[in-house]
Amino acid sequence: MAVEIRPVGPDERAAWEPLWAGYLEFYKATLAPGTSDVTWARFHDAAEPMYLLGAYVDGRLTGIVQFLYHRSCWTAGDYCYLQDLFVADSARGLGLGRKLIEAVYARAKADGCSRVHWLTQTGNATARLLYDRIADDSGFMQYRKIL
Repeated sequence: MAVEIRPVGPDERAAWEPLWAGYLEFYKATLAPGTSDVTWARFHDAAEPMYLLGAYVDGRLTGIVQFLYHRSCWTAGDYCYLQDLFVADSARGLGLGRKLIEAVYARAKADGCSRVHWLTQTGNATARLLYDRIADDSGFMQYRKIL
């Protein structure tokens, strides 16, 4: 089994869409019409601080990680927010989630970021087993107001 972690190219939208749909389904999320089109365009616009990496197993896209950089009042370097991580059911247990997160760590460090952070639901026990091994629980809770 050959595993490669690399940027998902602009010609690979058809391979990305089922993974993105799987992620949204997992979180029971729906998006406004056109949002995925805007998101896809941002990943491939050099002026946007949004990125998409894929995990390819034997040449087939089987996992994605989507992340963005943002400013912080606490450091000179940007923070990296790992926003979305998803691995296809058929590829679970292959260590792809860890490889994708480690690729984000490497990219963020090379780009001068001072932190990588993300959120998950408290009940996402399977993912939290991995996260507890490769990152620190900040102890913070998220509050939000949808506008």
